[in-house]
Amino acid sequence: MKGINLEKLKEKGNKAKKELYVLYLAFKHKDTPWYVKALIAVIISYALSPIDLNWISI
Repeated sequence: MKGINLEKLKEKGNKAKKELYVLYLAFKHKDTPWYVKALIAVIISYALSPIDLNWISI
């Protein structure tokens, strides 16, 4: 059985945190159109959702 690589997991977590922060900044920007804000809200909700939605292909 292969062990969990904690460094790789930590790197992925930090990358995800940075990407979510960029989306947050875009959401808060006053010149961002409403439809982009709606899409960002869906993306952030999906990323933070405790529900497994693997049946959605992206």
